[in-house]
Amino acid sequence: MAAVIMASMAANATAQPAATPEPVAETVPADALRAMLDARVPGWLADHEVPSVAIAYLRDGEIAFTAVYGEQAPGNPASEQTLYNIASMTKPLVAETVLRLASSGAFSLDEPMAPHWVDPDIAGDARHQLLTPRIALAHRTGFPNWRYQTDDVLAFRSDPGERFGYSGEGFNYVGRFAENRMGATLEALVAERIFGPAGMTQTAFTGRPWFENRVAVPQGRDGTRREPQIRDGWNAADDVHSTIGDYARFLLWAMDDTPLDPEIAAARFTISDDQSAEICGPGRIEEPLCPIAMGVGLGWLVYETPQETVVMHGGADWGERTLGFYVPDREIGVVIFTNGANGQKVIRDIVRTLYDNESFNAFMALQAGG
Repeated sequence: MAAVIMASMAANATAQPAATPEPVAETVPADALRAMLDARVPGWLADHEVPSVAIAYLRDGEIAFTAVYGEQAPGNPASEQTLYNIASMTKPLVAETVLRLASSGAFSLDEPMAPHWVDPDIAGDARHQLLTPRIALAHRTGFPNWRYQTDDVLAFRSDPGERFGYSGEGFNYVGRFAENRMGATLEALVAERIFGPAGMTQTAFTGRPWFENRVAVPQGRDGTRREPQIRDGWNAADDVHSTIGDYARFLLWAMDDTPLDPEIAAARFTISDDQSAEICGPGRIEEPLCPIAMGVGLGWLVYETPQETVVMHGGADWGERTLGFYVPDREIGVVIFTNGANGQKVIRDIVRTLYDNESFNAFMALQAGG
């Protein structure tokens, strides 16, 4: 299932030498960058056996362009109307909903969730009383990523708040809390707080009639295809379907912290557990390219380099790889969706073309296995 981009790294991944990228800064005209992609992306898709990719390039706080290449299904070209499974990029949608509800005074990020939701599997464990929305958004619940990893029974692997542990179950937990606390479905809350204000009309947690003939078919590493996983009930951590334009609008909209409580605005991009040691060292990201720090804030992965801070989230399911990142100080960013298990290599090459941060590009190379 889906995993945040750093958690989806293979344990034995190593950074292999990569071609030196052309220096590309945000001063290069957007149409010139688009021309580079037009010339190169079809070859990258073929080389890495990825059916299609959708790209949004953000500059000066706006969508500079979107571009889509390849096929959403055999014989069916991908387009800007193609719906991609965004995998774990679902989590920022839910996180921003919770953060905005808390900022409005609907509830506190630090209030116990127990009065409004207790999963039956942990009702007998007193530690459930320690769970709060903040702990869930920071991936510190102590839960596994998914309960199938603990024999299909939700269980604590560590005490809540003790340490980082990436968990889709934690996001589903805060989703249930929000529903019961607000008296509305999670889908309705996200629609009210995110989809409507951000202008997202082509994004959904569950299947819709307008999905027909628009969903990108996933492809595994061996070239096999599977039917898209379209849910009939929401998952707060995975499997939302969206178009490239819709998610680009969300990313830009979410970066405006004006509606947020100042403490919440600061906390969402503040790293609680520095994970940079896991990606730095011989055969991985070496000095001087190692980030100053890397870890999760509240629903977002934060990658700090000497030059600037990158806010991001990625996604990885059986036949999908996705990425969205933004640099608040420069108001630039990129969103990339693919429907191929080898998509991380295409993502690496696209990021190298559009963003000239050497440390971040080394991270992308590590993610892609070289």
